[in-house]
Amino acid sequence: MSSLHPVLAEVTARIAERSRASRAAYLARIDAAQSDGPHRAQLSCGNLAHGFAGCSAPDKAALREGRAPNLGIVTAYNDMLSAHRPYERYPALIRELARAAGATAQVAGGVPAMCDGITQGRAGMELSLFSRDVIAMATAVSLSHDMFDGALYLGICDKIVPGLLIGALSFGHLPGAFVPSGPMPSGIPNEQKSKVRQAYAEGKATRAELLEAEAASYHSPGTCTFYGTANSNQMLMEIMGLQLPGSSFVTPDTPLRDALTRAAVESVIANAAASARMPLGRIVDERAIVNGVVGLHATGGSTNHLLHLVAMARAAGIVLSWDDFDALSAVVPLLARVYPNGYADVNQFHEAGGMAFLIDQLLGMGLLHADVQTIAGPGLARYAQVPVLDEAGRLAWQPVAGESGNRGVLRAAHEPFRPDGGLRLLDGNLGRAVIKISAVPDDRLLIEAPAVVFDDQDAVRAAFERGELDRDFIAVVRFQGPQAIGMPELHKLTPTLAVLQDRGHRIALVTDGRMSGASGRVPAAIHVTPEAAAGGPLARLRDGDMLRLDAANGRLDVLVDAAEVAARVPATGSQSSHQAGTGRELFALFRANAMNADLGAGVL
Repeated sequence: MSSLHPVLAEVTARIAERSRASRAAYLARIDAAQSDGPHRAQLSCGNLAHGFAGCSAPDKAALREGRAPNLGIVTAYNDMLSAHRPYERYPALIRELARAAGATAQVAGGVPAMCDGITQGRAGMELSLFSRDVIAMATAVSLSHDMFDGALYLGICDKIVPGLLIGALSFGHLPGAFVPSGPMPSGIPNEQKSKVRQAYAEGKATRAELLEAEAASYHSPGTCTFYGTANSNQMLMEIMGLQLPGSSFVTPDTPLRDALTRAAVESVIANAAASARMPLGRIVDERAIVNGVVGLHATGGSTNHLLHLVAMARAAGIVLSWDDFDALSAVVPLLARVYPNGYADVNQFHEAGGMAFLIDQLLGMGLLHADVQTIAGPGLARYAQVPVLDEAGRLAWQPVAGESGNRGVLRAAHEPFRPDGGLRLLDGNLGRAVIKISAVPDDRLLIEAPAVVFDDQDAVRAAFERGELDRDFIAVVRFQGPQAIGMPELHKLTPTLAVLQDRGHRIALVTDGRMSGASGRVPAAIHVTPEAAAGGPLARLRDGDMLRLDAANGRLDVLVDAAEVAARVPATGSQSSHQAGTGRELFALFRANAMNADLGAGVL
């Protein structure tokens, strides 16, 4: 294990100094919350009787006596999301495992869990980002009964894990663990699915053919196997020490998965013991946050975490900025290529060595803080191990292999796919933005072309179908930010833009919306802040303005005289038509109070 990389040390120190007052206030708050021991002991008899009235007789007896730890389960189960379908059996399993370990467990509450893959391009997507804040609040409501000595958080996908962690940190005095359920087995190859999508966008495949390809890809319970936000979440929870080593990508409903769930329950019980109490709010410190950013860069992870990690850090009193991401990106090599940044899926990544190999390589370069606390105990070195079942069926960990099992998906530190990370900060006279470059061809890192301005993503597709986009251009899709319409993902644009790029045109996207963890080969400057609805420069752009997106040098500019642009009357957009229906009217308070993208784009 090498000494800490100087840039990693410098960025961490800068974050700690910037966060000194807010982190101290947070720690003081959680210390005060745990100083009197389990809050259940302070409940009145009536309160307590309500709290255990629905329990089984053995659990009721244990809760009456008050000696056994009681674990709260916060679950995002529903049977519409394939990733969350396996959680249906978890409460009964966890209660059984807790009893075997001398504890009790109760479902404290449920949180909503929506699927961006289903709402993509639909009105429901405009609720998606704000659902993170709703989930955080629902988590807090779930834990508000003062019945629990620790908690288990069951969630996988996009806004769900960040929301659960923000809510968990509001109860940061409690020990806790995140419990994954794993990815579905691999379906058809991702390149095959992508080709059918592009063929459909060009009118060369039928809807039936497209549906057949999609159904062969998303085909069973478990997380979608591409490396989007859901699987980036799993990587983050593991590298930050909030899940057990090697637990992220074990498939559902297998003996190894159940053994890992058992170990997660036991870890919370152990961390709840007075002699070894390790609250979640102490685990999530500056070092853990920096480790998460490093993991994001090293794997080419989801751009959504330029929003989520900022918000999660703030919930722990830590001030993380996009400049920190940018500084770390310059020194963290890209060690993994998982679709859409490569041909492989997360199952192939896991088989090649997965998180254990990745963490081992980064520790060897001094690019992770090794001296962190985790739910598995002190030190990140234990996360460079692989979980297995021994001959007796018991869970054990063994050292990871010294070489990648598949150099096409996962590489050693001495032979990275790229010498730098997969995310980059852009700055310029159009504001600040981020771009994911891990899959962008080198000859597309600089695009200079005239703007074609849209106030709605559907207008891009309509222009394409009219034949108006068969040329070099930069699509500006504005009034998509959190204050305008909730900052939806615009992944629906990907096939259209990919078709145009494959025809040889030099194109790019600039937007104050999101493109998610599935953004890929087409250069996309996303999360532009300030957004158009808040008076940002995008509101003053016109068709034909020359734009320059220079990912290599981190610039995003309009090449028009500044005085001319400033003199223009800003557009107002058509966002009012997006603010009612499909529940959107209920989120007016969120839109009115949403923070800028670089502050997390939420209300918490």
